[in-house]
Amino acid sequence: MSKKHLIWDLPLRLFHWCFALTVFGCWYTAEQGADLVEIHMQLGFVTLGLILFRIIWGLIGTTHARFVQFIPSPKRLVHYLTPSKTNKISPGHNPLGALMVVVMIVLVLAQAVSGLFINDDIFSAGPYYGTLSKDGEKLMFFIHHNVFDFMIAAIILHIAAISYYWLIKKQNLILPMITGKKSDKQVKPTDAISHSKLLLAIFIVLLCAVFMYWLVIINVPIVEEYFY
Repeated sequence: MSKKHLIWDLPLRLFHWCFALTVFGCWYTAEQGADLVEIHMQLGFVTLGLILFRIIWGLIGTTHARFVQFIPSPKRLVHYLTPSKTNKISPGHNPLGALMVVVMIVLVLAQAVSGLFINDDIFSAGPYYGTLSKDGEKLMFFIHHNVFDFMIAAIILHIAAISYYWLIKKQNLILPMITGKKSDKQVKPTDAISHSKLLLAIFIVLLCAVFMYWLVIINVPIVEEYFY
């Protein structure tokens, strides 16, 4: 029996699945129109908090969660994409997977931030609606209603890549994101992390929660109604 090594820490795994659920929830509530707009906004706040956690965790988290460890250089990306090259096993994200992580963070961050500055023209408005110029609000509206199409495309591409690795390359990428572990055939013992830095992760979660409360409750400006 092959030995298992811890590669993905628990905070990263929890982020991954919570992020997937909240993005799905944002899509579903947006499709229901005004009936679930308030829930849509709350899920948007949660999503923004999750992204903030991931950015911080990408700087000070465990080895394979850090951006500096997995974001590929052009040379490494070319090496990975060259069919004749060998030694392409990546203990954490492979170069293409790493690029997908960056793309999703950028897209969702743009989607969540833009949602703070727009309204639905009926009942609800983001906490910072009315603080920008008319042109600024138009830009935020454009971003919020168009970036999601790119998110859907990225998600479809992500699922297709997972399916390819599972069916063609016989590599299950889903199970390690549940258990956190990979086998001797996939990684070296030296690639393993010793623990998940749970206390640090809890501190960052609390920090992000406090910041989000400040952002969408305490710091919300009182905007006087006026006509453009």
